[in-house]
Amino acid sequence: MDFARQQRDPTRHLVGITFVILIHLLVIWALLSGLGQRVIEVVKKPLTATIIEEIKAPPPPPPPPPPPPKRLEPPKPVIEQPYVPPPEVTPPAPPAEPVIANVAPTPPPEPVVIAPPVVVAPPAPPKPAIRQGVSCSKRESPAFPREAIRAQVQKGRVNAILTIDEKGNVIDVRIASAEPPRVFDRVVRDTLSEWKCVGEGSKYQASVEINFTLKDE
Repeated sequence: MDFARQQRDPTRHLVGITFVILIHLLVIWALLSGLGQRVIEVVKKPLTATIIEEIKAPPPPPPPPPPPPKRLEPPKPVIEQPYVPPPEVTPPAPPAEPVIANVAPTPPPEPVVIAPPVVVAPPAPPKPAIRQGVSCSKRESPAFPREAIRAQVQKGRVNAILTIDEKGNVIDVRIASAEPPRVFDRVVRDTLSEWKCVGEGSKYQASVEINFTLKDE
């Protein structure tokens, strides 16, 4: 085909003109519909640039400290021991010859005299801490108390412990037991504290029993 004839072919020019017209129509439609404005806004938007820093590797650990220098110990001095000569050994002395001496006869032993045993008297039995009964020169019997009569008590018994001094005076009266309790205690204390008993030069205690009967009044 002749190249000059192809260039003068009106059909080829018509296709190119038609393509250019279509492009212009597309641009006009985009401007009218707002698509071109959107493209312009997209182009006008600021571009955000993010700077990515390079990740630095951690610093290497410090080197270990150098080992301490070895301490050189000075050599120990050698102590020389002085020479000690061995002890001299003395030879044993020869045994002495036995000496025969005259032995005198031993006198007969003297007879032993045996002394008779000494008879020791047994110690006296100790006095009891609290005696049963006492000897008194002044000894009045307690009267039947009126409180017991009003309480309709007809009889009673009181066991009292007397403490007597060196001269025989009663210095304390303690009620050990009473039947009925606390009915005759006061009259027993008041009466027995006036007793005069035998003095022995030291204090002692004695137990005394007092019986009360309303028929005796």
